[in-house]
Amino acid sequence: MTTDRGTVEERTGIEVRPVAGHIGAEIGGVDLAGDLDDSVIAAIRAAVLRWKVVFFRGQRLDHAGHVAFARRFGEPVVLPRRGKASPPDFPEVETTADRLELGGRFGMGHDEWLQRRRHTLLRGWHCDHGARVDPPAATILRAETVPPYGGDTTWSNLAAAYAGLSAPVRQFVDGLRAEHRLGVGYQSRPGDDAYVRHLLDHQVATLHPLVRVHPETGERILYVNGYYVEQIADVSRAESQALLDMLLEQAVRPEYTVRFRWEPGSVAFWDNRATIHLAPGDTAHLDFPRTMHRVMLTGDVPVGPDGRPSEPIVGTQPGRW
Repeated sequence: MTTDRGTVEERTGIEVRPVAGHIGAEIGGVDLAGDLDDSVIAAIRAAVLRWKVVFFRGQRLDHAGHVAFARRFGEPVVLPRRGKASPPDFPEVETTADRLELGGRFGMGHDEWLQRRRHTLLRGWHCDHGARVDPPAATILRAETVPPYGGDTTWSNLAAAYAGLSAPVRQFVDGLRAEHRLGVGYQSRPGDDAYVRHLLDHQVATLHPLVRVHPETGERILYVNGYYVEQIADVSRAESQALLDMLLEQAVRPEYTVRFRWEPGSVAFWDNRATIHLAPGDTAHLDFPRTMHRVMLTGDVPVGPDGRPSEPIVGTQPGRW
């Protein structure tokens, strides 16, 4: 990775090693818990913008160090509600502890929870909090405990997915908008369903451009995912479904993806504006813990190629969590 001033390694002492053709790089030679020079922070930021997700291994971050590192790149999100495994003294940190978190939630075990949320192959792909009018700009996820096998996460580069569309299709989707809504695609249980009640009490929906312009790189992003997108606006429902199927398949084509094998102390830092990711679904039958800690950075309101910003529909206002 070279610039006019020479390689990143020469200027900062860190090494950026791409791991796939369109997305993903491992960064070595840096201690994220240390007092990082501004040039190192700038190099990490540039790598995230270029490769969309970067990985660090063998880190010794605690909650305080995790939050401090995140603050070098933006303002951490403080969620009004977190799971029971999250640390009470660090409101910026959200902890997911697999079965500790999902087991018994809303009256469902882990297997049923995943099945009802991911009843199609593409439903699990998402950006974090994509139904908000101002989704987080980035996510920094660190692994505490991981299974000895399985539990990988996969990311896809939505800028590459957009660029891979034919010119007529790019021109067509540039002017479209889509409704993103919390709980889209969930298959309710027969009778009383606690999760449906939760969705009704906490509705979040936004009309986002189907193509957003990245606020830092200027790239056009195919802003689509299976977890939140309800319908493309101003077309029939049948047309919307056909278009979404085509665009979702485009968004997650294997050549646009990277898959990461977690280890204790691993950290992934991704651009939530330009990627979607797929959490693992291959460990529910295994009796292994998987404990991860997440800090997200506040984001902006997406803007389309026509200059129109996203519009809140229900339950979300910029900057209010």
